[in-house]
Amino acid sequence: MLFTKMHGLGNNYIFINLLENTLEEDSLPTLARNLSDVRFGIGSDGMILICDSKVADFRMRIFNADGSEGKNCGNGLRCVAKYLYDHQFVDSESFTIETLGGIVEVHISEKKKEVEYVTVDMGEPKLLKTMIPMIGEPMTMTINEPFEIGGNQYRLTCVSMGNPHAIMFVDDVHKVPLDKIGPMIEHSDIFPERVNVGVVAVKKPNELDYRVWERGSGITMACGTGACAAVVAATLNNKIEKDQSITVHLPGGDLEIRWDENNHVWMKGKAEYICHGEFKLEDFTKEKLLKASGE
Repeated sequence: MLFTKMHGLGNNYIFINLLENTLEEDSLPTLARNLSDVRFGIGSDGMILICDSKVADFRMRIFNADGSEGKNCGNGLRCVAKYLYDHQFVDSESFTIETLGGIVEVHISEKKKEVEYVTVDMGEPKLLKTMIPMIGEPMTMTINEPFEIGGNQYRLTCVSMGNPHAIMFVDDVHKVPLDKIGPMIEHSDIFPERVNVGVVAVKKPNELDYRVWERGSGITMACGTGACAAVVAATLNNKIEKDQSITVHLPGGDLEIRWDENNHVWMKGKAEYICHGEFKLEDFTKEKLLKASGE
């Protein structure tokens, strides 16, 4: 089976083209776990499948490093868009991609016949508790609301960009022990489907620092939907203004995010190839790799 490894600001995935290949549905969680394993696999934040769609031009399926299926991935979307355009599966600079979180529109900016930037219309943020989903009055929003988790109080603003994010505002994102508080909040009973956990520091009226603990993958270098959620959360908390381009600094690089007057969130950033290769499918659809790594 052929694969391509790509990253968006260091958030890296193993991409498999199912426009020309097939995989057994039951094998996908195990395959994602084994491919993502940094010692016995290829090593990645997860696996993304590029598929046909009945409702959009293409379909993207995201599997986290723990084998769970995700609903959306901003960095993954940019990589898929670049792959499809560079490999001539599409000749239009605008096309649509279906995700579990909804259908998004992508726009290509090319340089020397290769994709340089991808701009994604991430759609409207979902703000009601029932849409996150989380506990509490279903038709209310969570804006700087205090929650008791693991014996500590955290003020959360919750946003879904096709997948759920709990955002906290801090003075310095690099001083937050995200490896400790991330899994506690992710697995809290407050969030029945778990949650991504982000910390945000407002540097300027149009500039944010952001770090993330991703549901099912842990700390990653970048998260596109999280950067979008951070801008929405900062706007809801009156820390920045709506309908302006906001630079979001992530450990892997920068994204440009804008929440426009029509309530759509736009994300612009790069996507890069790491390598192309092949693996023996039957070896990576067995549980033996997990046992060997002590998990």
